[in-house]
Amino acid sequence: MGVTMDGTKQQRRGNTRQRIQDVALELFAEQGYEKTSLREIAERLDVTKAALYYHFKTKEEIIVSLFEDLTKPIQDLIDWGQGQPHTLETKQEIVRRYSRALAGAEPLFRFMQENQATVRELRIGDSFKDKMRDLRDIVIDPEAALVEQVRCVSALFTLHAGMFVMQDLEGDFEKRREAVLEVALDLVRQAHEGARRES
Repeated sequence: MGVTMDGTKQQRRGNTRQRIQDVALELFAEQGYEKTSLREIAERLDVTKAALYYHFKTKEEIIVSLFEDLTKPIQDLIDWGQGQPHTLETKQEIVRRYSRALAGAEPLFRFMQENQATVRELRIGDSFKDKMRDLRDIVIDPEAALVEQVRCVSALFTLHAGMFVMQDLEGDFEKRREAVLEVALDLVRQAHEGARRES
């Protein structure tokens, strides 16, 4: 739990809008999105429904706002990556930063996995797919052989798999994240070396 994690946790706690988001996610995880009402969110926060209303009118607004906040680092990463050269360093830096962004958005991804109908309805998934496409276009070299392009894209999906598929594996979150990151970085390096051999 590095300094930054604690720092952001503290910051999030002090901000009412973010406290609402965090508590809503907790309740959605416990009893399901459909079964959770705004009243229950207000009760757990110990605020009036009017106070909650000041920030969010509906549960949908809470989820959409959470999605926008927690995927902003991914958008920032895309904006940064689009201005960088197609070097191995750039790609590895993207994979590193993406790993951190995913770790920060982990509760949201769990929600998306468990509430796929809601995600479809709110079109959150579409927006995420667009971000994934943009990211993919930055890490692959259009001139590289298809197998190298697949390796690069697989590096991104390795990070996803690490979040979902390995949740119940032994070991703490940070150690798992590092192991998954190492495999992803390795894929990018292999792709880069493969592309260099061909050229």
